[in-house]
Amino acid sequence: MPIDADRAVAAEPRSTEIRWDSKDVQLYHLGLGAGVPATDPDELRYTLESRLHVLPSFATVAGAGRGAVGGLNGPGLDIDLASVLHGGQSVRVHRPIPVAGSAVSTSRIAAVHDKGKAAVLVLRTEVADDEGPLWTSDSQIFVRGEGGFGGERGPSARTELPSRDADKTVEKAVREDQALLYRLCGDLNPLHADPEFAARAGFDRPILHGLCSYGMTLKAVVDTLLGGDVGRVRSYTTRFAGVVFPGESLRIRMWADSPEPGRVQVSVTAVERDDAPVLADTIVEHV
Repeated sequence: MPIDADRAVAAEPRSTEIRWDSKDVQLYHLGLGAGVPATDPDELRYTLESRLHVLPSFATVAGAGRGAVGGLNGPGLDIDLASVLHGGQSVRVHRPIPVAGSAVSTSRIAAVHDKGKAAVLVLRTEVADDEGPLWTSDSQIFVRGEGGFGGERGPSARTELPSRDADKTVEKAVREDQALLYRLCGDLNPLHADPEFAARAGFDRPILHGLCSYGMTLKAVVDTLLGGDVGRVRSYTTRFAGVVFPGESLRIRMWADSPEPGRVQVSVTAVERDDAPVLADTIVEHV
């Protein structure tokens, strides 16, 4: 059987050293659409090295994502990457991410869930530098056709949005070239750049990286509800519910203090496709 859940979870964690600097951070922010207007003081915090701060979702690309390399081909796993989908993502930051640094990234399979027609791997990555833990991230990876092995189904609860109108709603345009820029952060999957490859995958044109929508959404929440202070973010969780095509716009609805202080619920949809879902079960916890 391609997935041996017990063996995968029991496997030794894999560690690697990762490094990043201000240029990596600036490229990431630009890949999310930061810097418009270019002279806006609020945007310069994302683009100008002398004022730079780091959006916590940068954790998903730090070290060009090398901290998670090999996580899907470890013991107990024999997976066809063509059957893999990124189902969800969470990041918990233990302290602000420095503009430049080096750290040890340790990854392991934290859980394997049996969804019947698919298996869900939870790939957990913990990153620490000489001063201690920096962040912990969980990637939920759906592997189509690999369920039915008799394992636990795992959590399936959905987060209901408040019945009231959103406290804030913003629309963010996705540039035609945004995926081409974002992929330079490390995810060079041709699905996001090559029309012929996208067609073979069933799309009429390349799609935007889910983690790009993820970062764009966190930036919108920080800028709109958290006073532009990235240091207030404690954790950020989402489920990828649909695709985005470059050239479209994201409609980002936010409910503050929902259902309690320090918690923002978010809904993200594609404006041009009648609010087709993009991100769901999305929560930002903050101080």
